[in-house]
Amino acid sequence: MTAPSQSDTDYAARARDVLGFSRWWQVAAAAVMMGLISPYQYVWSSIESPIARSLGLDPTALGFVFTLFVVFQAGSQFPVGWYRDRHGPRELTLLAGVLAGGGYLGLAYATELWQLYVLYSLGAVGVGIVYTVAVNTALKWFPDRRGLTTGLGTMAFAGGSALFVPYVRANATVGGYPDVLRNMGLLIGVGILVGALVLRDPPTGWAGTVDGATDDAVAEGDDATATGRQYTSREMVRTWQFWLMYVMFVCVSGAGLMLTAKVVSFAQNVGLTALTATAGATVLPIAGGVGRLVVGDLSDRVDRERAMAVSFTLCGLGLFAVVWSGAVDSSLGFLAAVVLATFFWSPQYTLFPSVVGDYYGQRHSSANYALLYSGKMWGGVFGGGVAGWLVTRTGWSTAFALGGGLAVLAGIGALVLREPSA
Repeated sequence: MTAPSQSDTDYAARARDVLGFSRWWQVAAAAVMMGLISPYQYVWSSIESPIARSLGLDPTALGFVFTLFVVFQAGSQFPVGWYRDRHGPRELTLLAGVLAGGGYLGLAYATELWQLYVLYSLGAVGVGIVYTVAVNTALKWFPDRRGLTTGLGTMAFAGGSALFVPYVRANATVGGYPDVLRNMGLLIGVGILVGALVLRDPPTGWAGTVDGATDDAVAEGDDATATGRQYTSREMVRTWQFWLMYVMFVCVSGAGLMLTAKVVSFAQNVGLTALTATAGATVLPIAGGVGRLVVGDLSDRVDRERAMAVSFTLCGLGLFAVVWSGAVDSSLGFLAAVVLATFFWSPQYTLFPSVVGDYYGQRHSSANYALLYSGKMWGGVFGGGVAGWLVTRTGWSTAFALGGGLAVLAGIGALVLREPSA
């Protein structure tokens, strides 16, 4: 469904009355923090090898690190969302700065495999906090522009890492990576702490009456009349739409995370050049960031479910093209396929929170979307550990083709979605 009409409410003016400044500063602060935490997901493939060489480990031993990152990043979001809906974002965001910044700082001094597991997992919790806070800052302050504003935040999470990748790849040596990790850890920690001072949530009923609704109706929750019934998480999980979206989320995130975690390894193992591998790791987050913004903004204007169906299907076709480009040894084809797959995979992180807001309301949006987002844990298990096992058993092409099939399956599922009946 498209976003409901808010013609009788000037959200921008009401937000300015509450904040004393434009609500866009809330999105800007959230987007900067999202960009800062992005290396945890998008730079791992570039630092994995030098860390393994430094500690004398088989690179396959580090495959579980990325899986742990996804599990802790996604798994932390429901309790974080529950707390944020009740107590606001500031205290949580301050904690996130310590965890996410400290995680990278600690990695620079890690000497054992278990330390990598612990530090990356703690950093992942910090990433999960920032992600939950940032996405729902957009949902809470922009009920009229959900797709665009969540697209801006999640674009920064994907695209921001493009600023880090060349720096990391240029210093991805046994002697150089500790300084890289220290510098990024300090930047991440300080940036998040500053952002925490800007963020705040709107008060209950801040948007006023909508479409002739009474003041009592508005007092029931944030924009209750604009979004219909305000579902709690317990009520949400009783709808079939939630479970269909959960399966879709697992399928498409598994496909995309596999590409994210293994884009460099895939290129190297099918015989493409090191330059192609680096270029693939660089264009992947850029394509993802642009895709989140473009498709997110488009979803404010068209049927969101149809946008999902088209986006996820094209993601699957892009993964099939990645397999084909490796088979024919085409560097340009590989890069084009990576761009296509990522451009249409990444919008899941814009489309799903927007649909959750459309279907289930604003009051419990942080907890509700965080519960759906927990599906990323299972997607991460596939994209990390399971995909690695499939590669050893069946080869790179079969594993990536399976990921493409999962994405297409999610696209077909979107055609069945419709808003729950109140």
